[in-house]
Amino acid sequence: MSKLIQIACPKCITANRVPVERLSDTPRCGKCRSPLFSGQPAELSAGTFQRFISQTDIPVIVDFWAPWCGPCKAMAPAFSKLAQEMEPDLRLAKLDTQQHPLPAQQFNIRSIPTLICFKGGKEVDRVSGALPEPQLRQWIKKSTH
Repeated sequence: MSKLIQIACPKCITANRVPVERLSDTPRCGKCRSPLFSGQPAELSAGTFQRFISQTDIPVIVDFWAPWCGPCKAMAPAFSKLAQEMEPDLRLAKLDTQQHPLPAQQFNIRSIPTLICFKGGKEVDRVSGALPEPQLRQWIKKSTH
């Protein structure tokens, strides 16, 4: 019997059970039919943040950023590239702290960008400041294993 893991849909935040061996087969949401993995960071809001991280069994890396932040903009292409490379082993997501300040307040975000690794809905690691791609990749691997 195959092991099922739960993956939250990045569009409708519905929890989907997917057999582990089928994660690379472009699974789709059972409710909205959107791909569960798009190769792009999921865009989270104050209303979707907690459900998304708590309904996803694989590690979730959340980039707390703001549109006026130069280092955030500088790191964004590397973050997107790693989403393409590292899915479906983990999920990358972004939360605009200017538009959705509540999650940033709940997690005591003092500087941006701040990256937090969540496993099972709980914070397991964090780093603040923009990281170049090699260091970003290294931090993600260290945090998710």
